[in-house]
Amino acid sequence: MDRQDLLALGPELFLAIVSMVLLIVGVSFKGSRLREMTLAACAALAGALLIALNGMPPEGVAFGGSFVTDAFSVVGRIFIYSAGIVSLLMSVLFLDKEKLGRFEYPILVLLATIGMGLMVSAQHLIAVYMGIELQSLSLYILAAFNRGSRRSTEAGLKYFVLGALSSGLLLYGMSLIYGFTGALQFGEIARHALDSDHQVAISFGLVFMLAGLAFKVSGAPFHMWTPDVYEGAPTPVTAYFAAAPKVAGMFLFVRVMLEAFPTILDQWQPVVWLIAALSMIVGSLSALMQTNIKRLMAYSSIGHVGYALIGLAAGTQAGAQGVVVYLGIYLVMTLGTFACILSMRRPEGMAENISDLSGLMQTRPGLGLAFTALFLSLAGIPPFLGFFAKFAVFSAGVDAGLYILTIVGVVTSVISTFYYLSVIRTIWFNDPAPQFVSNRGMAVTMTASGAALLITVGLLFLIRPLYDWAALAAASLF
Repeated sequence: MDRQDLLALGPELFLAIVSMVLLIVGVSFKGSRLREMTLAACAALAGALLIALNGMPPEGVAFGGSFVTDAFSVVGRIFIYSAGIVSLLMSVLFLDKEKLGRFEYPILVLLATIGMGLMVSAQHLIAVYMGIELQSLSLYILAAFNRGSRRSTEAGLKYFVLGALSSGLLLYGMSLIYGFTGALQFGEIARHALDSDHQVAISFGLVFMLAGLAFKVSGAPFHMWTPDVYEGAPTPVTAYFAAAPKVAGMFLFVRVMLEAFPTILDQWQPVVWLIAALSMIVGSLSALMQTNIKRLMAYSSIGHVGYALIGLAAGTQAGAQGVVVYLGIYLVMTLGTFACILSMRRPEGMAENISDLSGLMQTRPGLGLAFTALFLSLAGIPPFLGFFAKFAVFSAGVDAGLYILTIVGVVTSVISTFYYLSVIRTIWFNDPAPQFVSNRGMAVTMTASGAALLITVGLLFLIRPLYDWAALAAASLF
């Protein structure tokens, strides 16, 4: 191990050191100190973000080819660390009011973020598994963080059991790939996969790997955990689940397929095609029947995974660029929406039903406008940012000849527009429901308003740089 190796994983090593220091501090002093610990965790993530942007070594491999430093990993880290900071800031007031202010929360978020950082830069099957498990073990605890809630405990248990199953599938697929190619590093797997005499066995292992990766991003038909975990977990945890792990999983999905198996694209493309189509169909149709807004967002996220997978199914540089663009915009839309959901509080507790938004424009017009802008963007209606996200992946799909898959994407987008507009209709035209507790001066409302502002006027500032970043990230994979 040399200086180059340490620099390559500088952000993760920095976060690991801070996590251990915060853990020692947390157990050494009485009281939860949630605010101080959260601010320290946010500062650590900001520091890791700066290291990723400015302190990275030149592009290359580290730890014997286990990890790679390139534009793709840097952009992934930027997305993940940014999502972690916003999620932590949104969580403080909620955890205080719900009597969940334990110091372990920001530490678990940091540990999960370390795993995600390893995932987006991994170029070795063992490194992939190490990153996934570090992320997953932290997320299992976060899902059940509200130990006094039956729903939260059930969510954590379901996520743990199904997560263990998916990890087993992934590990079995990896073992088959290693057994029949004799390689663990992505570049070596790519060289051996095409020339191997065991094409059927390699394809069999690849299917198991795809199943495990699809679970991590909640792609159908491996999505069964998502609605229950989203509904049962504390709302800030759900916001984090919907943002950072989803992005890390998709970045890993893209890297594994395009760097380890580019030579057998014809074998894995139909499987990714099917997962994308099922995700879009299941997400759009199932969301039509939801009355709980967190379950609605769960099925919405499944649909969005399907749209992003169109870019991966294309198997081209334009497709990879489309995935990165989609994920960047998805982060803004999702975190903004959950910031608004965190504002749905009444004196007796959090409100989660869509009917609780009735007449919101009359009682809380600022929050109503934020919800409206964000849902229009999630629906992909121009000129909101969500339109450009879908345009990027649909264009890549058409260029790659995936006409049927792209048509499925367009049709399911139209279907999804119905339930987004249904919520907007409830906000604008229904009789007012009891008013939410005022969040004046609260960080949650500020975050929601800022996200809505980014959605409505961010076209001038975000699209061009995001496309440039995505182009650099995609180019580093080819």
